[in-house]
Amino acid sequence: MRKHLLPALLAGLINPFLFAACFGAQASDISGTWVFSITMETGAPNSEETLALKQQGEKVTGLYLGPFGEKEVTGSVTGNTVVIVVEVFRDNRTVKATYNGTIESPVKLAGAIEYVGDPGARGKWTAVKRDPNVKGKAGEVFIEPATLTSPETGTVHFQLGTLYVPENRADPNSRIIGVGFARFRASQPTGAPPTFHLPGGPGGSLLTGLKQSNRQLVRWLKLIAQYRRVGDVVFVDQRGFSERGDRLMFKYRTPEEPLNQPTSLARSTAAFVEMARAAVAEFAGKGIDLRGYTVKELADDVNDLRRALGYDRITLVATSFGSQWSFAIMRRHPDIVMRALLSGIEPLDYGYDMPSHVFAAVQRMWWEAEKDPRFKPYLPEGGLAAAAREVLRRLDRAPVKVTVKVKDPKTGEMPVITLGPEDFRRSFPMGTNGPASLLALYHEQYDRWAFSALAGRRSRETEFPLIGALIDTSLGVTPRREHLLRTDAGTEFLGQWNFDSYLATKDIWPTADVGDEFRTEVVSRIPVVFAQGDWDTSTPVENALNIAPYFPNGRVMIATHGGHGVIEPIAENLPEVFETLLEFLRTGSTANLPARAPLPAPKFIAPDFPPPAAKARP
Repeated sequence: MRKHLLPALLAGLINPFLFAACFGAQASDISGTWVFSITMETGAPNSEETLALKQQGEKVTGLYLGPFGEKEVTGSVTGNTVVIVVEVFRDNRTVKATYNGTIESPVKLAGAIEYVGDPGARGKWTAVKRDPNVKGKAGEVFIEPATLTSPETGTVHFQLGTLYVPENRADPNSRIIGVGFARFRASQPTGAPPTFHLPGGPGGSLLTGLKQSNRQLVRWLKLIAQYRRVGDVVFVDQRGFSERGDRLMFKYRTPEEPLNQPTSLARSTAAFVEMARAAVAEFAGKGIDLRGYTVKELADDVNDLRRALGYDRITLVATSFGSQWSFAIMRRHPDIVMRALLSGIEPLDYGYDMPSHVFAAVQRMWWEAEKDPRFKPYLPEGGLAAAAREVLRRLDRAPVKVTVKVKDPKTGEMPVITLGPEDFRRSFPMGTNGPASLLALYHEQYDRWAFSALAGRRSRETEFPLIGALIDTSLGVTPRREHLLRTDAGTEFLGQWNFDSYLATKDIWPTADVGDEFRTEVVSRIPVVFAQGDWDTSTPVENALNIAPYFPNGRVMIATHGGHGVIEPIAENLPEVFETLLEFLRTGSTANLPARAPLPAPKFIAPDFPPPAAKARP
């Protein structure tokens, strides 16, 4: 043992110096997010501030977030000495808050603060570097400053944050998960509640657009600026689909579907059942409690965030599933909602849309397309609806076999695919390309349809966001609505593709059914504006018309030619109408709100093949 004594002694002498050198090298770079605790000597209230710092050489820049709003930071680091300067508005004048301190460790700073120009205001501070891997307690939020810049808008300051919540509030030992949010402060005080903006899906996030790489960034920032005229703007992520928390994605390989048979709804649903079982088993092995991913939990997340950010009441702005999420909030926490602006309306019992209502929206589009002279040479007697019925009649009588003009990489041959009525219903032609696609099938132009169908039949690696199935199967539908869905006349054209697989797996996904009492409509006095497009084939206009009577203080505004979600199209195309929506958000007044908002009709894509004279309308 004695032969090891000298190296040990040398190590005891040398290592402290090595540690000090390493410590100095590490501590000299203070880049990161720091939480400052300020204790004033003058009896002023103590405060907590967050500074996101970036150091290059001795120069420090960054952003301040605290009682004085969001500000830019300048400063320097010389050895272990830190100087940080923030210009703030204090006691009705602009002063410079100067933080002089030292680096005590790689994760701790300390020093004194003075407000230059206000000699009586001074205090002490300590700062702790935040470890992004450490989660907070349930109900806590972590907020850090952020910026986005464009030539048109300049630099826009905002806050990025994480709300910490129990994964399953029914379990006292639940793990804590993060839910992302962003907050833009109001451009000026208005006295109005903040607008909380909820994304669609389930499986959508507004925060993903808050990136410098977003090609639509300028449009986003301009729209946000409009809402900031109302009050603070808060974007809220969905639990289970948040980059600042967990994104529950199940990776799997889809099964290969046979090419010598038409598509089968039963076969597709059976494959979804197998996928659901595999996903649930995989995530159970990861210790993730999937029972907590319900719309009720999402509603409670919003209430927790409201409380953490210090708001008494909020206004909801949402589209599609975001509207359904809003209905859940208004059911569970009615006292916190001042008013709501909803679009792409999806009531709690309407998670699966009635096929006949969807087809009615398609028909409104078709009637407009039939007026277009470019389509007239292709239309049969009875128009596009007659063409759709004829395509189905032929496929019911005999499926078609189409040679897809692309070589199979394994065989080197061009594959032949068999297409039947369920293939047609599964990919029913909608949108501005719908009329041309339908007329191509009516005139037996099958190549594009076959190519697209072939891609859907091939086995492929994919990712499935669990949050959609977990929430939708938990929401479910009342027995009465399920009966209507199964027997609805619109299934002639659309089949049961929109809901069959989810109804078949409702007992596999572990989220508990929310119950018929929660799903069933109740009267609410909360003022709501329902802004709904009459060409919406995702959440048809009947959804809004059916739920509106339960909101006697609400108003319905139909956007003619409007698709799924009309708030942004109205902002872009009808600024005077959008002003009336902002007036409602700010004051609750609907005095100037029109009953209809005429959006420009989208331009349809015309058929790109010569019209067969034999089948053209005379």
